[in-house]
Amino acid sequence: MSKRQSNREEIFTRILDAAEVEFGLKGFNGASLQHIADRAELPKPNIVYYFQSKENLYKQVLNKIVRSWNDLFDRATVEDDPAQVLDSFIRIKLKQSFEQGRSSRIFAMEVISGANHIRDYLKEELSPWFHSRTAVIQAWIDSGKMRSVDPTSLIFMIWATTQHYADFEAQILALSHKEAQDEVDLKRVGDTVSSIILQGVGLSLPQSQVA
Repeated sequence: MSKRQSNREEIFTRILDAAEVEFGLKGFNGASLQHIADRAELPKPNIVYYFQSKENLYKQVLNKIVRSWNDLFDRATVEDDPAQVLDSFIRIKLKQSFEQGRSSRIFAMEVISGANHIRDYLKEELSPWFHSRTAVIQAWIDSGKMRSVDPTSLIFMIWATTQHYADFEAQILALSHKEAQDEVDLKRVGDTVSSIILQGVGLSLPQSQVA
């Protein structure tokens, strides 16, 4: 990679990170390119050069969030052990919710508001990915690796359960009488959620996760 290309990627990442913070704090309508530029410590024309508009930048932030969530499951194949894959998927999603709750809340608010800015992405990119993943789960079922369940509902359940710890963080902390969740909480929640979901599809926690 050339120095020029490396510099471009560094600026691109700085803008995306600053935009995620700004959108997380103020939402799409409240955020401005100038404030994002200030947060990234870059001139506003740089933001326009790389992303053209606030709407396009917002879409890029949302796309980045979704891709980071589903990266592990994206690599799952029919030959893999479903218990290992699903357990890892659940725990990584929980870890992201604990550590990157703002990302989940940005996405949740976008969808709750009607998904106006990512409707094309949901239909053109996420939908084919989603159906390819339900096909893998169905193949595990057909080969007798796990109990017969609705693959669509299973993925929705994993998304909903893990993202709850980000989207409803304030409620969870208040009810737990804590200022923040820690590694002990992450292990406890991961063991509980993964065990319940895996048992529901006829699987057990991977041996590596059994105390």
